[in-house]
Amino acid sequence: MESKNMIARLESNSGRIFVLVSRFEPPKSRRSWIPRALFVATIVTVLVDGYYRAISINSVVKGNDPFYIAILYTASLIGILGIHELGHMIASKRHKLRISWPYFIPGIPVLGFVPTFGALIMSRGLIINRNILFDVGISGPIAGFVVAIIVSTYGAYLSPMIPSTQANALLEKSGLIDLHSSIIMDATVFLVGKHVPNQELVMSPVLLAAWFGFLITFLNLLPAWQLDGGHIARATFGIKWHRILTYVSIGILASTGYYIMALFVLMFSMRSQDVKPLDDISPLSQKRKKMFGLVIALAFLCAPLPFSILP
Repeated sequence: MESKNMIARLESNSGRIFVLVSRFEPPKSRRSWIPRALFVATIVTVLVDGYYRAISINSVVKGNDPFYIAILYTASLIGILGIHELGHMIASKRHKLRISWPYFIPGIPVLGFVPTFGALIMSRGLIINRNILFDVGISGPIAGFVVAIIVSTYGAYLSPMIPSTQANALLEKSGLIDLHSSIIMDATVFLVGKHVPNQELVMSPVLLAAWFGFLITFLNLLPAWQLDGGHIARATFGIKWHRILTYVSIGILASTGYYIMALFVLMFSMRSQDVKPLDDISPLSQKRKKMFGLVIALAFLCAPLPFSILP
């Protein structure tokens, strides 16, 4: 009925099932140049950020040409984000959903901020049931996670080592910051052989791109609002637990120091509508319910923890 600008929903009330038919106003198509312009702007901010980070690394230990490293950094970070969004696009096309091109969001480079705030895709169609909502939600984080592992492995290989006795003084002089690692990043560093006694690893910009990728995966998998994890939680548990888990996620973000993200989720969860499939009665398939455990495991593996698994 979408082609006739009408919509039919399957809902339950007082033990009875109703089919509700109403008018549907399709979303207006946005100007096609906007995604392209944002993509170019994001590449520029990431390039600039990578160049100055490479210079900072070279002040600690002699490395490769900063411009070359900036290109690798840009390809790595944009690649993680792009494959993440490609995962959503493939799942959406598979289920015949109409979507927009990815909108990359440029950030603030150099000044200690992130060079990009990720990317998003606008849905221009209707989600039929919970299975489709779950598939679209989980496809992006899994795709981006796989690429982040590859980037992390290569980034660890590029990262130089310095004696522990020199590490604190040199890192303070260069202005580099000590970031909380994640379990999966510690594992890739160990497998590459960059965990050496009395040596400290200086995170290369490429490894930093993987760190951003794991962080974005962790944030996206939180069962909140219209994040990917929120869509997954909505499909798995329904609207009541989706709301509860949104506030739980806000608490997790605030307690771990991500105050801006917590405020962002709180503000927009109060304003935006629920992602409600047309058939909100049929339950999620058992196979997908079991996959929710995978979502929790991925979020934990990618979360920046205040401790390291490496001795």
